[in-house]
Amino acid sequence: MMPRSGERPLAGLRGSRTEQTVQMRMRLGAPILARAVLAAGMLAAAAACSGSAGTGGGTSSGAAPSARTLSPPPSGEAAGAHPDAAWTTFGRDFARSGVAAGVAAPGGPGSLKVGWHARLDGAVYGQPLLVGSMAIAATENDSLYGLDQASGKVLWRTHVGTPVPRSALPCGNIDPLGITSTPVYDPSSGIVYAVAETSGYHHVLVGVSVTDGRLEVQRDIPTPDGQPRYDQQRPALTLQGGRIYVAFGGLAGDCGPYRGSLVSVPASGSGAITSYVVPTPREGAIWAPGGPVTGQDGTLYVSVGNGSGSSFDGSDSVTALSPDLHRTGIFAPTTWHSDNASDLDLGSTQPALLPGGMLLAVGKSGTAYLVNAAHLGGVGGQVDQAQVCPAFGTAAVQGSVAYEPCEQGGLAAISTAGNKIRVLWRGPGNAWGSPVIGGGAVWVTDWNAGTLYQLDQASGAIRASLSLGTPLPHFSSMSMAGSHAYLGTMDGVVSVSGV
Repeated sequence: MMPRSGERPLAGLRGSRTEQTVQMRMRLGAPILARAVLAAGMLAAAAACSGSAGTGGGTSSGAAPSARTLSPPPSGEAAGAHPDAAWTTFGRDFARSGVAAGVAAPGGPGSLKVGWHARLDGAVYGQPLLVGSMAIAATENDSLYGLDQASGKVLWRTHVGTPVPRSALPCGNIDPLGITSTPVYDPSSGIVYAVAETSGYHHVLVGVSVTDGRLEVQRDIPTPDGQPRYDQQRPALTLQGGRIYVAFGGLAGDCGPYRGSLVSVPASGSGAITSYVVPTPREGAIWAPGGPVTGQDGTLYVSVGNGSGSSFDGSDSVTALSPDLHRTGIFAPTTWHSDNASDLDLGSTQPALLPGGMLLAVGKSGTAYLVNAAHLGGVGGQVDQAQVCPAFGTAAVQGSVAYEPCEQGGLAAISTAGNKIRVLWRGPGNAWGSPVIGGGAVWVTDWNAGTLYQLDQASGAIRASLSLGTPLPHFSSMSMAGSHAYLGTMDGVVSVSGV
């Protein structure tokens, strides 16, 4: 095991409504939490022990050890008295449609402007959540922030651990490695959930009050493959039936003996953990940033990366899982073996859920597969296929059209009408962030150049573009409400007005 990095508490932020710093010190098998709530002028401490997850499909641990859990609402506070949200998860909804509600028709050239740029304590790889009048962001320095949507002012900040430096990891491309995935907001409890990687290679589920950042839930999640040093938690979190779903893949470079997995943890922080592990000898990452896609019946769909088995082992697939994480269906290309050998698998995007019960899956090989979500069909079970583009990230979907983030040739608008794949248009060749739809336009970033594009939804023509003046993380994507958009950057969050 690599030596742990030093831990330094971070100073509170002056001028914030709630000045709060929480330091979580993790020891192998026994996380210890120290919580400072400065706004109340009090110091409290709580202790929690790590739980353990099952190691196979649909497995469950026994009774959970002690954990910091969510308290009931104060007397007189109604269960629904928490802020409403315009953007609660990656893609706004758990189908990951990426369609913003209530956005007016966009303005013309010159209407886009940078409203503010909040410089935080680390890079923001996930989409900011939009809750009430706040934008909620999580950083690679293991901090969560509540920002005023209008000004970018820090309203509260909660620091939950010490991230892992790149020098302590066997491979990877994020430095340091803290909170990478998009958090999720539960409007029934007013809690924002995130997963932080902390020193000692712990992956910790935390839940904070959206009102003031107070820490309410904390639970160590042992990765079910037993290889936490090699596991990275990049896909967005999912909330369903009072449980948080957390997917794991590997680090950039695919080093070490990891296996992809999906874990289900009670949102309260207390109770049994269940898990699914991809049944491949090695790899099989679940890593696309959009996170599990949820169907109307509660089925969870994930794309799985290349594995290492000589016979079909569930890798290079779209896998369907029940809410208790038993596999209920699978699709894989007939080329799965050569895909795996050449790193050309489906794991680079999450499947796009379409009306009429269809899924569109596009991976690194560039072949798009249309499959029946209720009957994925196994190996070679596609309804249609066509060569489109290598894609990385997460698609947006409206009607029968999926907008796929193509690495080569730019964004692709793909019609699936009549259960046939047809490319309608391609966007700018350098713009292949994960797209969002709003106000009759498609929004996509060139994250290498730090540019936001507004494209005509019907034709793909560029309506407007804006240089954001700041570097963006890989597979950059935004959240949107009203006339504003919000993007994570390599040093915080930027707001764009005039959308």
